[in-house]
Amino acid sequence: MGDQPAKKTPADPSAKVTKSGKATNSSKAKKGAQEAKDAAASPKAKAAKSSKPNTAGKLPKTKSPTISISVPPPAAPSLLDQYTTHYPEWAKEFARKYFTKTLTQFILYGNVRDLVPCTDDDGNKTYVSIQEFLLAELFASRDIVLFYDRSSGIHFADKESKTDFNRALSGYDSIFGTDYAQKLPKDPVRVLSVLQNYFRLRLADGKRIACIIDYAETVIPMAEASMYSAEDRNALVFLQKWAHDPLFLSSDFTVTLITQNLTELNQQIVQSPYTAEIQIPIPDEDARFEYATHYLEGLESNWDQYSEVDSKSLASNTAGLGFIQLRSILADVIENHTSLTYEVLSKMKKEFIEAEAYGMLEFLDTDLSLDMVAGHAMAKEHLRAAAKALKAGRPDVMPMGYLVSGPVGTGKTFSIMCFAGEIGVPMVKLKNFRSQWQGQTEANLEKILTLLQAMTPVAVMIDEADAALGNRDAGGDSGVSKRVFGQSAQFMSQSKNRGKVIWFLLTARPDYMPVDLKRQGRAEEHIALFYPSTRREREELLNVMLKRTNVDISMSEIPDALLNGERTFSGADMEALLTRAKFRAASAPRSRGKVTLKILQEVVDDFIPPTYPLEVELQTLVAVLECTSKALLPEMYRTMDRETIVRRVDELSHLIK
Repeated sequence: MGDQPAKKTPADPSAKVTKSGKATNSSKAKKGAQEAKDAAASPKAKAAKSSKPNTAGKLPKTKSPTISISVPPPAAPSLLDQYTTHYPEWAKEFARKYFTKTLTQFILYGNVRDLVPCTDDDGNKTYVSIQEFLLAELFASRDIVLFYDRSSGIHFADKESKTDFNRALSGYDSIFGTDYAQKLPKDPVRVLSVLQNYFRLRLADGKRIACIIDYAETVIPMAEASMYSAEDRNALVFLQKWAHDPLFLSSDFTVTLITQNLTELNQQIVQSPYTAEIQIPIPDEDARFEYATHYLEGLESNWDQYSEVDSKSLASNTAGLGFIQLRSILADVIENHTSLTYEVLSKMKKEFIEAEAYGMLEFLDTDLSLDMVAGHAMAKEHLRAAAKALKAGRPDVMPMGYLVSGPVGTGKTFSIMCFAGEIGVPMVKLKNFRSQWQGQTEANLEKILTLLQAMTPVAVMIDEADAALGNRDAGGDSGVSKRVFGQSAQFMSQSKNRGKVIWFLLTARPDYMPVDLKRQGRAEEHIALFYPSTRREREELLNVMLKRTNVDISMSEIPDALLNGERTFSGADMEALLTRAKFRAASAPRSRGKVTLKILQEVVDDFIPPTYPLEVELQTLVAVLECTSKALLPEMYRTMDRETIVRRVDELSHLIK
């Protein structure tokens, strides 16, 4: 591990440090904690005792009896609280669970590759790796601290422990005929076998041991039980035995598994009652500001010279980034004298997050507004009301999510991007996160959801949501769709994210989506978009498409077939038609590249929209059934009998199949 931090006073309140620097169990510490608890409670007992009425004599004759209320002082902090006051919250949770002495196995997951705030021997704050933090803080009192991963093998925190281990290996070699003392193994099965024998020897001697296994997903990977390899089975058995072995439980022994994604680990370990899972979050704004202040200490003049972004603004505009990524931005300005503007910072943030998400999240340009949306008047009115509430600081009235349905080409994606621009929050598009490898799909989704949680406020758009988010009843994919559905549904229903993570589930077939994703508490608001149904709506849509394609032609010259409603043209159809007219004009010598009435008429007469009438009808009707507001429906569907629509949907479904 290289140079390690010096060992400090143990965080375990039940331990005391001897002159040799080693920690031993102390019943006195526990007794002291109990005495502090009793002392904190004693004022209550005294107050209760003093408040009893005097029944031996008569009550004093007063018009307004005085009632004396004794307020007890706050409880004295426990020894554990005293030791862990400077810890991050996840480390405090770790310490509390360990102090119960009922668990020996912990899983740290989430932001485990980032830096962790720590306090050095002089009481100064510093930032170290998670391994260094565990060694310096949580396991400082242990006699033996060792690290293991498949790449590096076994490493010890100090030379004495390594020497002791090598001596034990010599005895192991003589018994089992191995030569591990000459060359340590790295594969999990042999390593864990050797460690088990070593742990039993030293625990019997009363030693305090901590074992840290990094990249735990490579030791006990996620897999279906029928697909376990012999190595995976054996590694799993070792860890399960350590978690509930009486010797290990009765001794001061801890195993810590480190992984980024909990779903990448064997679920028998994760779900075991002998294992505690602790998530390390991505730093919030306060933590990022504290880190930036720490990094820039003494360098403020250099920072102000090259950056127009102050440290407070830097912290508020880097949601979703960790300390290491923040350090890259700070160092680039300080060391390379890079000019940091808000535009540059935004670009760097997007690049960092997209890289962290392995390309499965894509930031979308939201410099748009609902004014740019043609037609859909009632839908725009509805969305503007939501935007107004959000800007007024009322996230509590926002839906948890939106289901946006409608036939292809109705502008679902563009409309939602415009809405995101209206509310002034970044929008990301969830791309394909599914993988052919066992457990990787769930791990990818866990990574994405963790990032989204840290990026709030954020709008999330999912195209083809019916296919992306899985189904509780799906089969034939080894349960992947069920697990994806479970992860998605659980995250979407977290009320703390209301108005912070806004979901937009886009689909032309909402009937394919699981009901549990569409219910209240998840995708609560169902908006349906339809093709223009009146001449006014068609003219409005066509005007937008003329501007988008740079076709200069007056509305009076537009062929009536585009506007009279005999054939239904979507916005996508109109854009494709105008683009085709520009192409023909470019090759017509007399037009000089300008789209004329004649050219446009020829294109309209020749154009066949690449849609199928039955599919379009089906998509329209299922959107009608899904819509949660009558005001959003075209006039012809508002009074239509729903049973009639259901029967027609059923007929079309059978015809298309």
